[in-house]
This record gives sequence, structure tokens and C-alpha cells, in this order.
Amino acid sequence: MAKLFDDDKYFVDMKLTTAPEVVVEAFANLSSGFPNKTVPSSELRKFLQTYFEEPGKEFEQWTPPDWHSKPKFLSRVSDSKYRSWAEELHSLWKSLGRKIRDDVRDHPELYSQIYTPHPVVVPGGRFRELYYWDSYWVINGLLLSEMTETARGMILNFVYLVERYGFVPNGGRVYYERRSQPPFLPLMVESFYEVTGDKDFLRQVLPALETEYSFWMQNRSLAVSMSGLTHILNRYNVPVDRPRPESYSDDVELAEGLSAEAQKKLWIELTSGAESGWDFSSRWYIDSTGRNNGTLRDTQTSSILPADLNAIMCRNERLLASFHRILGNEEKAAEYEKALSARIKVVESLLWDAERGAWFDFSLVNETRHTSFYPSNLAPLWAQCYSNPEMANQAVQYLTGSGGLDYPNGVPTSLRESGQQWDMPNAWPPLQHMIIEGLSGLNSAHAKELAFSLAQRWIQTNWRAYIKYEAMFEKYDVNGDGKPGGGGEYEVQLGFGWTNGAALQLLNQYGDRLSSGGSVLSASVLPGLVYSILKSLF
Repeated sequence: MAKLFDDDKYFVDMKLTTAPEVVVEAFANLSSGFPNKTVPSSELRKFLQTYFEEPGKEFEQWTPPDWHSKPKFLSRVSDSKYRSWAEELHSLWKSLGRKIRDDVRDHPELYSQIYTPHPVVVPGGRFRELYYWDSYWVINGLLLSEMTETARGMILNFVYLVERYGFVPNGGRVYYERRSQPPFLPLMVESFYEVTGDKDFLRQVLPALETEYSFWMQNRSLAVSMSGLTHILNRYNVPVDRPRPESYSDDVELAEGLSAEAQKKLWIELTSGAESGWDFSSRWYIDSTGRNNGTLRDTQTSSILPADLNAIMCRNERLLASFHRILGNEEKAAEYEKALSARIKVVESLLWDAERGAWFDFSLVNETRHTSFYPSNLAPLWAQCYSNPEMANQAVQYLTGSGGLDYPNGVPTSLRESGQQWDMPNAWPPLQHMIIEGLSGLNSAHAKELAFSLAQRWIQTNWRAYIKYEAMFEKYDVNGDGKPGGGGEYEVQLGFGWTNGAALQLLNQYGDRLSSGGSVLSASVLPGLVYSILKSLF
């Protein structure tokens, strides 16, 4: 609360220089010498210098041994400027690699870092440790870079965490031990298996995937009764009623003036928002009228059944069935197939809106769908979580008319400017990639062309910002001419793991067509743009 650092996370990432009980006692002695136990900043600094070390000391420099300079995918990128940029992105893996020191394993009480046995590729910036859903795009990028061993090690780290906690924590810190993130581990294994065909590896990791699935079904699911039927869907819901350590002062200040009970409720909802990966967004607001309106204090993440989480679970059920089938476990495969068909039915009855042609989050507060635009409304398209191909065509139509395509630099995370980072004007790599993957997988020339046009725009955004700033960012602004996004709790971060992974995937997929010069606008987005230009003129 003394705000000695710009970012609360800095403090909770510092290493202790001596045993925790010694530090606690020293702090008690120090604070008892001041009125109201309030230690002046100058004394606090001295205390920190004595008992803590700068963050980052938990890692040793590590260069992935399987990195080499000429992976095959580079030859698929025909634009020479993009090819040399792709080479630079491929080189970034070396700077984002981290190996945790053995001392973290031997003296865990001195660190907030959770030890994992294999080296990791981190997102970058303040995110100095392993993160869960980021790593899906990182691993896909590593596999394209032919860094199979590094990718294998990262997956085994997640398996190690599941064996230790029963699920994958949000990230590699003890303050993340009670919350997860979107469950992408089965998808990481799918990517790895597609490249290696390694059945032994599949057999080795499958028990952990099942443990994680059980965690989500037992601890993050809800039975909803409607029209005489009971539906089971998943949600983000972290039963921790305290401020998040890495954003402690933000959470305390946000809750000021609320009753003790309301404060606890708000902290549960903020931590649940962090579990969603979308921290934070107007998507999680539910105001007094039951609409997703209001401010950050109106966050009610646990009262929302999210379209994207249920799409991910859908995809996981399909994958678990498929993995069991590959290994000859027919009975288990049938169990997951049954769960999958039940999920598709539930997603269709509760989240699908036939009139609008998309899937929407369901609010438990007033038992209605939130019909604002978010890229997550198309997640079931990406996960193929629908029974009728016509739904996919309707979803493409929905996207075309949604207003989400009216921006030159990507699909915004929402159409609402709330000041939060998972809202307008920010566009995030995983969401772009999921939309593009969903569209490109459809048996429709129009959808495939739309996917290409979105890929072309996104790659140009990344590249232009890279030329200007010599950096890759965690998010981008949908307006302007290639610039990083902003808003939220912290400054935009450089690095950046999932941005590089998503960009490499798109450069690989569309490398023969992507162009660094000329217009990036496709016919499908021109009407919206013309309208917005005219609107701004008059």
C-alpha cells in the first residue's frame, strides 16, 4: 500500500534473503516502533533492501538447445520483408527462455516462484514466469520453429503442476495457486501429437488431462434448471475472498467504501475475472439492472456462463475422446463422446441465439444472454461446438454485420471503451487467431477469404508496430497505424510470447499470400469503414 513500486507485482516477485519467520518477526519489530504501525517509506525501503532481492533472481540464463536458425516454415513466407521479420520472431524464443534455479526447488519458502522441472518460454515484461493459456500459442510457435524438446518440456511442466495441484494454476507463482486460466492443456498436447505422432507421450500425459478435466467439472461447473431441463455448463469461479497479491493496492482501493461482505464478494469476482484470462472487461460487468454495463466494481464473473470457456471444454471433450481412441481405450472414448454431445446440446439451448446467429454468454442474474459483441461469441465456431452446419454460416453473417470488422488493425475485444484492457480499442492475439482459425476451417470460400483478410490485417498491424518500436506487444490498438494497446492495471508489455506464436502460425498458414505492402482492406469490411469515416466527418 506504500506504493514503493509502480506495479504491485514487483514486490510479490521479490526473493527473501532469509527464512520467512525471521522476516515476519523483523517487520513486526520495525512496525511496532511507529504510530499506528505505519512505517515511513524511507524505513520500508531499507527493510526491503535487507530482507528482499530484486525479482528475476530465481532464473538462470538459458538458451533453448533445440533452437536452430533455419526452420522450414520460413521458406513458406514469400514476402521478403515478412520473411526476415519471421526470422527475427523465431530468434526471440532465445530471449524469452528461462530456466528455474535449483535453489527454488531446494528453498521454496524463499520464493513466490513455483518450481517446475523443465525450462520455460515466458510471455515477457512483468510476466517473468510461466503462464497457462499464453503457452498454447507459445507452444504452437515453438513447434513451427522445430523446437520440439522445448515444447515437450513446457507440456511436462503443466503435467507436473496438475499432479501437484489437481489443475494448472494461472501462472508459475504461489499467489496463483487457487486459480486457473482457460484450460488449453489438451490443445497443447494435440498440437504436439500432430507434429510428433508420439503415442508414448500421449499415454504419459493423458492421466493429467483427465485430472484437469475433472477439476473443471467438479469445481467450475453449475447446473442450471430451465423449462424443466437441467443444463450443466462451466464458469470461472475462484473462492478467494481477498485482494490479489499481484494487484493488492488496486483491489483494496477498488473495494473502499463497500461493506466487508461486499468487499469479499468483489474480490472473489475480480480473481474469477483473472482466471478467465480476460482481466478485465465490461464483459464481466452486471449492473443493478442486470445488464453488462457499469464499472469494474460491477464485475460478477462467476454469474456468467461464458461462451468461450464452454467452447474450450467442448473441444477438450472431443480431444479426450480422440486421445483415448488413439490409445485403444474405446470405453473411455465413448464416455467423453457422450459428454461432448451433451455439451453441444446445452451450448445450443442456452448460449445459441438463432435470431442473431451467434453464441452469447449467459447471465445467471437475470437468466438472459448478454448480446453485446465480443470475439468470444464466435468461440463455438472455432471449437466446432455445434450440430448444424447452417449455424456456422449464420455465425459468419453475424460477424460481418457485428461492427467487429470495421477496424483496420484487427477485431476489437469489445465495442465498448471502458478503460479496461479486454475492451475497445484493444485487439489481443489469441482472440484474432481463434476467429481466423474458426473461419478458415469452414467449407465456405467466403469464410476462408474473410479469415485471410483478418490474417493480412493482423500481420500488418504486428509488423508495422515492430518496425516502429522494434518490439512485439501483448496487445494492439485497432485504430491508427500499428501501435500497442493500453488501459487496464499495468503498462503494455513487450515480449511477447503469444503474439509471436500467433504471428508465426499465420505467417506459416498464409505465407504464400501475405503482403507487407499495399492495402489490407477486404471488400467485406469496406462498407463499415466508409460508414465510420462518413460518421466522423459530419
